[in-house]
Amino acid sequence: MSRGRLFGFLALTLLLGALALWGSTRLTWASTEVAVTGHGTTGTVPIDADGAQLAPGLIGIAVLAVAAVAAAIAVSGIARRVLGVIVVLAGAAGVYLALAGWLSPPTAAEIPRLTGTAAAGAAPIPGATVATTAAPLLGVLGGLLVLGGGVLLLLADKRLPRMGARYEAPGTGRPVDAERSAWEELDAGVDPTTEGTYAGAERDERGPGGSPRTGAD
Repeated sequence: MSRGRLFGFLALTLLLGALALWGSTRLTWASTEVAVTGHGTTGTVPIDADGAQLAPGLIGIAVLAVAAVAAAIAVSGIARRVLGVIVVLAGAAGVYLALAGWLSPPTAAEIPRLTGTAAAGAAPIPGATVATTAAPLLGVLGGLLVLGGGVLLLLADKRLPRMGARYEAPGTGRPVDAERSAWEELDAGVDPTTEGTYAGAERDERGPGGSPRTGAD
């Protein structure tokens, strides 16, 4: 796989992971019913808790994954490997948060507080049940994709392109410095600004086969 395709695969993995994490936070994770009192009457209303309310950390991990795409091409070497470790840890944290929200959903008494409806006078109903959805699994998928992108950063560091690589001369590991090359030529006794002129004049002074021209020529 070429460097460009490898980086494209890495970017796609991280961006899809970020999209899955963000999308999970927009969906309902748990719902229940609460009692609302007003004007001397009491009634029940359903309330929903989404991923942003139950696992707000997923949003930050999604942002980090998007930023890692730009950072991955801007840095190289040790910095890129450190970035890979950070992305791996962030992906693992995303998997943990999403799994925790799915396996340990909030209780009916906790949902009003988490959603902010408790301040509006909503109160939990004794014995109310909590209905959960599979939306956290989308967050698990997003976390795994981000984690996979971090592993790819660690394993394929030397095969990934980096910013400024196009300015390097073929077969060398560092950029060509025209100014430095000119100084090196001067140190060697060669004037780079007149070398071509002297070479052309020398050719004119010599005849065919490299022999000096005579006055008869």
